[in-house]
Amino acid sequence: MDHKKMGDDIVRLVGGEANINGLVHCATRLRFDLKDSKKAERETLEKHDGIITVVESGGQFQVVIGSNVAHVYAEIMKNRDFGGDSSSSAESTGEKTSVLSKVFEIISGSFSPLIPAMAGSGMLKALLTVLTMLGWLSDTSDTYLILSAAGNAVFYFLPIFLGITLGMKLKANPYVAGVIGAALMEPNFTGLMDKGSDVSFLGIPVVMMNYSASVFPIFISISIYAVLDKLLKKIILKDLQLFLVPMIALMIMVPLSAMAFGPFGTTVGDWISSGVTWLIGVSGILSGIVLGGFMTFMVVFGLHWGFTPITIQNIGVGGDPIEAMAAAAVFAQIGVAFGIFLKSKKNKTLRTLAGSTSLTGLLAGVTEPIVYGLILRYKRVIPIVVIAGAIGGAINGHFGVKMTAYVFHNIFAIPVYTPTVVYVIAIACSFAVAAILTVMFGYESKTKDTASEKNESVSNTSTESTPEELPVVPEAKTTEIKKEQIYSPLTGKAVALSTINDPAFSTGAMGKGLAIVPEIGEVVAPVDGVVTSLFPTGHAIGLTTNAGTEILIHIGINTVALKGKHFNPVVQEGDIVRQGDLLIQFEIDKIKEAGYETVTPVIVTLTQQEVDVFETTQEHVQKNDVLLTLVV
Repeated sequence: MDHKKMGDDIVRLVGGEANINGLVHCATRLRFDLKDSKKAERETLEKHDGIITVVESGGQFQVVIGSNVAHVYAEIMKNRDFGGDSSSSAESTGEKTSVLSKVFEIISGSFSPLIPAMAGSGMLKALLTVLTMLGWLSDTSDTYLILSAAGNAVFYFLPIFLGITLGMKLKANPYVAGVIGAALMEPNFTGLMDKGSDVSFLGIPVVMMNYSASVFPIFISISIYAVLDKLLKKIILKDLQLFLVPMIALMIMVPLSAMAFGPFGTTVGDWISSGVTWLIGVSGILSGIVLGGFMTFMVVFGLHWGFTPITIQNIGVGGDPIEAMAAAAVFAQIGVAFGIFLKSKKNKTLRTLAGSTSLTGLLAGVTEPIVYGLILRYKRVIPIVVIAGAIGGAINGHFGVKMTAYVFHNIFAIPVYTPTVVYVIAIACSFAVAAILTVMFGYESKTKDTASEKNESVSNTSTESTPEELPVVPEAKTTEIKKEQIYSPLTGKAVALSTINDPAFSTGAMGKGLAIVPEIGEVVAPVDGVVTSLFPTGHAIGLTTNAGTEILIHIGINTVALKGKHFNPVVQEGDIVRQGDLLIQFEIDKIKEAGYETVTPVIVTLTQQEVDVFETTQEHVQKNDVLLTLVV
C-alpha cells in the first residue's frame, strides 16, 4: 500500500486542506474535524482501496482504515500542520450540535491521541503481571520497578497529558494547560497532604487530594482555563501577552483548581463511579447484558467515549467493571468473523477478510474491520453479536469481573482482568456462541444460503472451463441455477489478474475477474446497467448490472497520476447504458509514453449473492465477446 498516495487522496476527498480544521487518529481510523463535512466525497472515499468505511459521529468525520492508519496519518502530516488546535466543524459552519454530541466530541478528541500510550502501557502492565505470576521476575527487583514505572507513568501523570490534549481541543495554549495539571502533582504541592486539614491559600482552606490518574478535575479546570485564556487575550496588549497571559492564568487557575475545581471534580467522579457501581450491584447480570450486548453499536455511534473517564477513574481506585463487561462484545465480534470464515468456504475474498480480521481482533483487540466490513454488511449476524456479547457480559457482570489496567481487549490482555478464570470463561462463551450461531444460521438470508449450497457442485467446476462448457443443470422446482454474462469491454489480450503489477488486483482483494491488454483505446459497456461511479480522472468506471452486480473497469496501472490526461469519458454517473455502448476513449500510445502500463482489470467487485466467476479461456478477446460468466 502506498501510504503517501492514500493520504493525499483522503485529504483531497475530504474537501482539501482548506476544509480541515484538525486531524487525529486512533487505532484504526483518521478522525477529521472538517469545516464543512458536506464537501467530503463520502461515497468515493468508501470505494477507495484500503478504506473500510466512513463514519460521521461526535462531530468528527472518521475514515476507518485499519492497522495501517498510523502510517497514513504520518504521511498526511509530513508537510501539513492541521494539529488538534481546532474548533469543531459544527462551530466552523454554524451547524447546530447537541450538548451531548459536543461533550462526546471533546472527550474523544482529548483521549484519542493518548490511546496508543495508554494501550501500550496497559499491555506492559499485563506482561509484568504474567512474568511475576510465573516467577520469572520479582516485584521487588530493579528491573520490575523500572518497567513498572514505564507502565504506570501515563496513568499517574494523566492530568498533565489530558491538560495538553484538552488545551488543543478547546483552542487554549496546550502547554499552559499541561502545566496546570502538572502543578497538582508537583512535589511541593503533594507534600502539603502531610499537613492534613491545615492547608490554606491566602487564608482560604484548601482540601488536599491525590490527583494522580484523575480525569474529572482536569476536565473542569481546563474548560474554565480555555474561557479565561480567551478573556485575557482580549484585555491584555498583544506585546505583553507572551508572558502575562500564561502567568496570570497560572496564578488564577492553579489555586482555583486546588481549592474548588479539583475537589469538586473528584467528588463528581466519585459520585458517577459509585452510581455505576451501585447499578451494577443491583443487577450485574442485567448490566452485563446491556453493555456486552450493545457496546458494539455504542462504538459505532461514538457513545462509548462517555464511559472512558469513568473507566479511568475506576481503574485508579482498584478496577473497572464497565470495560470488563464490554469486552464480551469484542470477542462476540471476533466470533462472528471466525464463523463467517468457517462458513464462507466458496467465497475466497470474504474468507480472507474474515480470517484476517479474526486474527487482528484476537491478537490486537482491533475490531473495526469486523464491525464495518462484516457485521454491518451482513445484518443477519447483528442479533448473533448481541446475543453472544450479552452472554459473556452477563457472566462478567454477575461475578464482578474488573479490568485493572487500560488495555485493548485481546488475548494478551487477559492477565489484567480479575478474577481471571471467570473472565476467560465469559469471553470464551461470547466467542464460541457467536461462531457457532453464525455457522448454524449463516450470515446471509436463507434464500442466499440455500442457493449457495445448491450450487456447490457448480462451484467445484474448474475455472478454466469456458462459459459454453459449464454443466447444464435441469430446471427443478427446488433448484434454480442463474447465469449472468459479462462481456469484454475491450479488444486485446486476456491475462490473469495474478500477473498484474498491482497487489490490489493481483491478490484478488478487489474481487474476481480478468485483465485485458488493450489494442484499441475504447471501453464499451460490458453489460446492461447504470454507471454508478466515474472517477474524475476518467481512468476508471464502475457499473451496476440490472441484477445488482457491481463491475469495475480500471484502465492501466497507477494511471490516476495522469490526472485525466489522455482519457475522454463519454458518459456520466447515473447514465443508463446498454451492452456495447461507448463509455471511455483513451490514447494507448500516449499513456505508454508517459511510462504507465495500459493493462486493464475488469473486476466483479460486489454481487447481491455469492457467485462463482468463470473466466474465458480465450487468449485474445474482441469487445462484446463473453469475458466472464457468473453462476448463482
